[in-house]
Amino acid sequence: MESIWLEYAWALLILIGLEGLLSADNALVLAVIAKHLPDDQKKKAINYGILMAFFFRFGALFAISFIANVWQVQAIGAAYLIYLGGKHLITAKFGKENENIEEEIEEESKGKGFWPTVGKIGLADLAFAIDSILAAVALALGLPASGLGDFGGMDAGKFIVVVLGGIAGLILIKYAATWFVQLLAKRPALETTAYAIVAWVGVKLAVITLAHEDIGVLDHHFPHSTGWTLTFYGVLIAIALFGWFAPEKKSSSQEGS
Repeated sequence: MESIWLEYAWALLILIGLEGLLSADNALVLAVIAKHLPDDQKKKAINYGILMAFFFRFGALFAISFIANVWQVQAIGAAYLIYLGGKHLITAKFGKENENIEEEIEEESKGKGFWPTVGKIGLADLAFAIDSILAAVALALGLPASGLGDFGGMDAGKFIVVVLGGIAGLILIKYAATWFVQLLAKRPALETTAYAIVAWVGVKLAVITLAHEDIGVLDHHFPHSTGWTLTFYGVLIAIALFGWFAPEKKSSSQEGS
């Protein structure tokens, strides 16, 4: 039983780290949305927006708990996570960054009053939350049964992991995003690493889908097998270590000198 809770704790730790890396960009966008407001309203608008997002996220979490085990939902979630991570990896490798994205967001937000800005911050955070909620569900569904009963269509222990991951995301956006922004400035490869992990978590959800009793391509017990569990976490750790120790990209000015 102790090994089960260790696996739960490990999954939650991964979620918190992933939420932290993803929250850095999210917090930056939220700050840009509120940038046009007077100084005394900026912080208040972000706080209210995050509070609104708190209720949005919990509504999404409670809704998904009832449909998480529907294989069609799992398949869509897996495809989305693999697409999202793959798209970012391809863009990072071959594409060009849109340097004017912040200016575009700020320009779009100009002229909006306090409460419309609060609403936009809340909706923007909900959009960001879709990625992390799906990743959390994918990680949770691969965990062994907790024995705590069910909530909606999910094991209660797995649902608690998803909820704690969602709460962690909001806390990190509110209090720790600045630290993660600084970390990404020092180790820019970590952002790409985060999306590589998102894609790998999508693969995990795809495996769960293929092992669904209504699909049966893989054995129903395969996603919980020791071999697949060790493979999944082994690859995940390898991705994280590669991102952490990856050499920094030289800027064009450095290359020309």
